[in-house]
Amino acid sequence: MANFSKSTVPQFSVDVYQNEFLPEGGRDVSAIVTVTSTGGGTTGGFAGAGPAGVVIMVDCSGSMDYPATKMRGAREATAAAVDTLRDGTHFAVVAGTHVAKEVYPGNGGLAVADARTRAEAKESLRRLSAGGGTAIGTWLRLADRLLSSTALTIRHGILLTDGRNEHESPEELRAALDACAGRFTCDARGVGTDWEVKEVTGIASALLGTADIVADPAGLAADFTAMMEHAMGKGVADVALRLWTPVGVEIMFVKQVAPAVEDLTGRRTEAGPRAGDYPTGSWGDESRDYHVSVRVPQASVGQEMLAARVSLLAPDPAGGDPRPLSQGLVRAVWTDDLAMSTSINPQVAHYTGQAELADAIQQGLDARKSGDRDGATAKLGRAVQLAAASGNADTAKLLSKVVDVVDAATGTVRLKAKVAEADEMTLETRSTKTVRVKR
Repeated sequence: MANFSKSTVPQFSVDVYQNEFLPEGGRDVSAIVTVTSTGGGTTGGFAGAGPAGVVIMVDCSGSMDYPATKMRGAREATAAAVDTLRDGTHFAVVAGTHVAKEVYPGNGGLAVADARTRAEAKESLRRLSAGGGTAIGTWLRLADRLLSSTALTIRHGILLTDGRNEHESPEELRAALDACAGRFTCDARGVGTDWEVKEVTGIASALLGTADIVADPAGLAADFTAMMEHAMGKGVADVALRLWTPVGVEIMFVKQVAPAVEDLTGRRTEAGPRAGDYPTGSWGDESRDYHVSVRVPQASVGQEMLAARVSLLAPDPAGGDPRPLSQGLVRAVWTDDLAMSTSINPQVAHYTGQAELADAIQQGLDARKSGDRDGATAKLGRAVQLAAASGNADTAKLLSKVVDVVDAATGTVRLKAKVAEADEMTLETRSTKTVRVKR
C-alpha cells in the first residue's frame, strides 16, 4: 500500500483483500478494495477544506397537506437542518412543486450561515405551504444553479418528497439527473408511503447520495439533523477511484459494496491509456469497500502479473492534474497448489453474498407485486438465508415484516397475508444497505 497524502487533504489509505492465486488457465480475479479517509471530518471538516454549500429542497406539492403533519414536519425538519449548518456554510432553501422556487435567500444565490441568516431562513419557512404538482427535475436544476453561483469545494443537496414525480416525464427527470451528476451530491428522503421507491433511490444513486424512508413525519427533524451533520463532515469532493489495467486485462465490474451496494461499472470515464475513473463523491471520516473484478489472460503455473492498480485521486484546487491520494495493487499468481487456488477470500465471499442479498430482495418484491407468489417466496427465502448467514441483522428484521420465517438457515419462508405498505417500502429502500465484513 502506498500513501501520497498531504496535510492539506484528508489522509486516504487503500487496502486490498484478495486470493491472488489462480489454477493453471484460471482467468478471473476478484478483490475487495477498502478505502479509508481520516483527518478531522467528525470535528468540523478537514484542514484546508474549502467552502461548502447545501441546498435543501422541500416538497410543497398539494399532497403535503394530507395529513397536515407532513407539511408541519417538513418545516420543523428544515429548521433543524438549518440549525445544524456550520458558520460559513453557503446555503439555500427551495420549495418544490411543478416548479422550483427559492424560499431563502431568494436572490438567485446562496446565503452564508451565521446566527442572523439562520434566524432569517427559519422565519422564511413560514411561507412554505402546500399546493401544486411535483416535478423533481426542476428542483434539482435550480439547486445546481444555486450551488454554481459561488466557488465551492463541497456541493450538496438534501431533497424531501412525499409523492410521485407526476408533472414531468421520466425522461425529463433523467435528463436533469444527467445534467447534475458530478456537480453536486444529493441525499433523498421519501416521507409517508405515497412516493415511488425507485424514483427516490434512483435520484440518490445518480447523485451519489443516500436514500431512505421516513414513514412517520414526526421523524423528519431527527433525520434531517443527521443528514446535515453528515454533510457538514465532508472535507473533500469529487474523489475518483482510478483503475489501471495492463494490456489484455478485461474489467468485469466495479461496485461499491459497503456501506451500500452501488454498481459503478457503467459510470467509468476514460483517464488515459488503459485507465478509467469511477466516481465516489464526497468524503469525510469514513471507510467504504469496493469489489473489483477483472479477467486476465491465461498463463502457466509459476507466472504472476499485476492484474490492476487501484488509485484514489482528488481534484487539484488550482485546476491542474488530479492529486494522487493512495493506491493498492491487485495481483494474479498461477499455482498448481489446489488448496491455494481454490480458497475464496473471506471479504470477497462476504460481499458477493451481500450483493446477491440486495438482488434477491429486489427480485422478490417485484415478484410479489406482480402476483408471482412462488417466485417471491423463493427469492425472499434466499434473502432471509443470506441475511442470516452474513449477520445482516437489520435486513433480517426488515424481511421478517414481509415474510414469516420458518427456517432462516435453509431460507424456508411463507409470504405474509398482509404487509404494511411502510414495511414493504422500507425493505425495498434499504435493500442495498450492507453489513461490513468482520476482519
